[in-house]
Amino acid sequence: MKIKRSFLLGLLLGAAVLFTPNSDDAQAQCAMCAMNAENSVQEGNTQGKGLNDGILFLLGMPYLAVAVVGFIWYKKFRERERANTAV
Repeated sequence: MKIKRSFLLGLLLGAAVLFTPNSDDAQAQCAMCAMNAENSVQEGNTQGKGLNDGILFLLGMPYLAVAVVGFIWYKKFRERERANTAV
């Protein structure tokens, strides 16, 4: 029971860290996107910040997908292990 609780706590903590907004500027943009984002921020628009937030959101989705698949695999593995030890 402690292992399950600590695993869920670790998963929750990992998700919180993953989805916490990052205040660093994203530098991995194409030249046009970077120029557009910089110009919009200098003019006082928030479109550049929205663009950066969207990029960071899309960056996190593969990690979330892998975490979900890993969690499902772990649950199935534990159920199968319990069924084998009960018989």
